[in-house]
Amino acid sequence: MSRPLRYDREDGWYHVTARGIERRAVYVDERDRLHFLELLEAMVGRFLVKVHAYVLMGNHYHLILQTPEANLSRAVQWLNVSYVVWFNRRHDRVGPLLQGRFKALVVENGEWAYELSLYAHLNPVMRRSFGLDKKSKKAEGQGLKIPTSEEVARRLQELRQYRWSSYRAYAGYGKKPEWLTTREILGRAGGEEARQAARYRGDVAVRLAKGVDPGRKEAMRDTFALGSEAFREQVRRWVRYGREAAEPRGLAKRLSWEAVLERVGEVVGEAAEVFMRQRGQPGRSLALWAARRFGGMTLNEVGQVAGGMDYTAVAMAVKRLEQRIAHDRHWRALMQQVQSKCEK
Repeated sequence: MSRPLRYDREDGWYHVTARGIERRAVYVDERDRLHFLELLEAMVGRFLVKVHAYVLMGNHYHLILQTPEANLSRAVQWLNVSYVVWFNRRHDRVGPLLQGRFKALVVENGEWAYELSLYAHLNPVMRRSFGLDKKSKKAEGQGLKIPTSEEVARRLQELRQYRWSSYRAYAGYGKKPEWLTTREILGRAGGEEARQAARYRGDVAVRLAKGVDPGRKEAMRDTFALGSEAFREQVRRWVRYGREAAEPRGLAKRLSWEAVLERVGEVVGEAAEVFMRQRGQPGRSLALWAARRFGGMTLNEVGQVAGGMDYTAVAMAVKRLEQRIAHDRHWRALMQQVQSKCEK
């Protein structure tokens, strides 16, 4: 059997899915689902992957991920292996749980990911009991069958109550986990931040009332890349079916820890021995971030060169930096200056 596409891109977006072997359940009860979400949170810390959306179904899952460090394969393999080992031990079973390797649809950017998130979040109602079996979906998508207001209301109620997806966080029905990133996709809804959840709910309601376009659904599920034709052609050039591939990094260099400290020091105007002792200040966090991004170091390696920090402390420092730059222009400008110096 041919192996699924792998295209590891720096800052790449992906729709990741994995299914149970022979369509068997991969989550038996609430504890299984909770543990999978705990592993998602751990994956964010270990690999600095951004989780933009998730949907846990009975026998499969959907994730929308972004990889600042072009490490999709390592991150999702760790997630799947960790979960399967735990699941087998808990349920006293042996053997594979997931059907082969995970599938990853390459997505052009956050604009395309907005539509993808709607498709993913609709999954809990895409079944016969909600009048959305394969035949009915096709009829609704072609305008041959119009759902009743009662059917639409029942579908929306199920989505509001479904605990195992990020839809509740997007639609404003539940608290957002700290490890979930919604700003990028919700920002595509337009309008002020306070109204974005309402706009997102409206887009979901429109799709449930007017029917789900089967052509769009097939495009989301079956193609190798989601985006403009120019983007799809770019992916075709670098990916060969059945082979691992990574987007070339051009002339990007791997910097030593000393070189990272030097560049950060030039930006913040302080010596490394000064800013590395200052918690809560940009210099230390920028150095940890740049060592990961431009030094190619693992979290453990960064922790060691930074004076014996635990890898979780490094991950949290980088995460806090990324959260800070989202609303702090000064810190964002400093990061851009460090990035420019490291890329030279």
